[in-house]
Amino acid sequence: MTMKHSGTRKLQQLTNFYSSFDQLNGVHPWMDAVKDGFVSYRVRELNTGKVAYFNFILAKEMGLIPPDHPHQMSEELQQKLIETFSLQIINEYDELTQRRIDPATIRPHKYMATRYLQLQHSNKQGKTSGDGRGIWNGTVYHRGTTWDVSSRGTGVTCLAPGAVQAQKPLKTGGTEFGYGCGLAEIDELLGASILAEVMHLQGIGTERMLCVIDLGKGYGIGVRAARNLIRPAHLFLYLKQERWDNLKAATDYMIDRQIDNKVWDIKAKGSGRYDEMLIEISKSFGEFTAILDTDYIFAWLDWDGDNVLADAGIIDYGSVRQFGIRHDKYRYDDVERFSTNLNEQKQKARLIVQVFAQMADYLKTKKKKPLRDFAQHSAVLNFNRVFDLKRAERLLYRMGFNETQRSHIMAKDGLFERFDKEFSFFERAKVSGNTEKVADGVNHPALYNMRTLMKVYPRFLMESPLPFEKRWMTENTFFKTVLSGFAKSRDARMGEKQRRHIEAFQRVYRELVETAAGRNKPEHILKGICERAEKLNSDKRITGNALIEMVEEIITEKKKGLPMEQIQKIVDKLIYEQNGMPEIPVSRFYRDQLATPAVKMDLYAKLLSLVEEHKESI
Repeated sequence: MTMKHSGTRKLQQLTNFYSSFDQLNGVHPWMDAVKDGFVSYRVRELNTGKVAYFNFILAKEMGLIPPDHPHQMSEELQQKLIETFSLQIINEYDELTQRRIDPATIRPHKYMATRYLQLQHSNKQGKTSGDGRGIWNGTVYHRGTTWDVSSRGTGVTCLAPGAVQAQKPLKTGGTEFGYGCGLAEIDELLGASILAEVMHLQGIGTERMLCVIDLGKGYGIGVRAARNLIRPAHLFLYLKQERWDNLKAATDYMIDRQIDNKVWDIKAKGSGRYDEMLIEISKSFGEFTAILDTDYIFAWLDWDGDNVLADAGIIDYGSVRQFGIRHDKYRYDDVERFSTNLNEQKQKARLIVQVFAQMADYLKTKKKKPLRDFAQHSAVLNFNRVFDLKRAERLLYRMGFNETQRSHIMAKDGLFERFDKEFSFFERAKVSGNTEKVADGVNHPALYNMRTLMKVYPRFLMESPLPFEKRWMTENTFFKTVLSGFAKSRDARMGEKQRRHIEAFQRVYRELVETAAGRNKPEHILKGICERAEKLNSDKRITGNALIEMVEEIITEKKKGLPMEQIQKIVDKLIYEQNGMPEIPVSRFYRDQLATPAVKMDLYAKLLSLVEEHKESI
């Protein structure tokens, strides 16, 4: 065989090796299902950029790379990722100004920017809003599951708030109008890559980052994937506009995807399927919101259903934060408005379910009734029940109790409610003073750190040499243990009220352990509770402030010459540190990932010090 033929065969083998990426060509079933649910754009290949991060495990789950593919970026894989995802739309400004574009770089298919409702637009019916800086790359089908893939940072669309404000086409990269640039900053994308995968490893529904392309000058393209990237807002705009045909088409599309992916078990035909959809929606949103509340995760839920997936999951990590303690007064400053806070997320999620109930009724009757008519709808009431049950279950889980032990506790009438009363006294208390300004919003810090207590208290009970009934932590030790770093001098003085609650907390906590033990002695289950509680309340939890500073440090080192390969390894290692949460199902590719990647240790140590420094922050 000649050298020429050998080289041609090798190139063909490599092309076939990554041919699964060829599915992502801009074609998406939403285009056929909802004819005016999007704006289509011609797209050009940029033929530039470097892969800053690639989610090898997610790519294996999606069937984009072989299961035995090494967790290492090859030149061929990088080339394929750049070819597939380093894209930019040819927008209205480009067309108007007749920008000269090499025809060889233009993709054969148009890509869509979808329409959906957004509160930040002056039009509250979704007539002008949607993907302002993103396009949908298409779908991937693998082993009975369809995945959506979309990119952000690919150019400014006519649906961007800035473009609507300007009332004219905008040039990609311009900064004259807010939310009108069309680009994504690389630090935002790396932060989302880390936090989204951390959420996934905690069993929380979320989009996941598949790839980050670094385009230079601080900008990049972020590629997200999920089994369904449709938001409630994709449907609600047609409800607000009272366009029944479009709403039916969009809703049927979403239901069919959930059925095909075996996420929802809907058997009914015709209008009955909308009732079964409501059952699934109320359950998933009840559970999702309870987890956010218990785990101190701020995701800016609101009635428009914009910042959340339709099957209840996180999307858009720009304002998502994982708090170290219960900072439920924190509000994000979005320039023109403040966000909701952690306490309001339940109310907003319930309102989303209420809008779904209004929507289902409209689909069945073709008559839109007032939203207030659905305040006591069975789906809304079911949301309340599911939220309360899941919150109790999740709190006991975070305390270290296993599934059997939790069932024993919940079976004893009134026990959890008595514990929750004492737990909430400490958890929801705030430092003295008022709401204060922070870097990106306002906050009134939490006074107590319950995550520390959930970890320390069972260990105290286990290590005490006294009989179980005599194992009492002293008031001073308890108070010093639970007090957060935000406490001011006047907060550090223990009063009679605190003493009463410390005694009551310890009494009911011991009753939890005794009940959880069933026929066993309480002492026999403490070791397992301790091990689980320490994992679930680890000081390695990455808070919002920690993540911001960590990514800034990585970017600084990148400017000094840190190779892209090291950025990949550092992100992987930060994520793998969060692996192994009790009872959380993960793919075999995570289970097989026994060794963490070798990284630049001085930089990694600095990143971990930032995690420690901000362990109680927002």
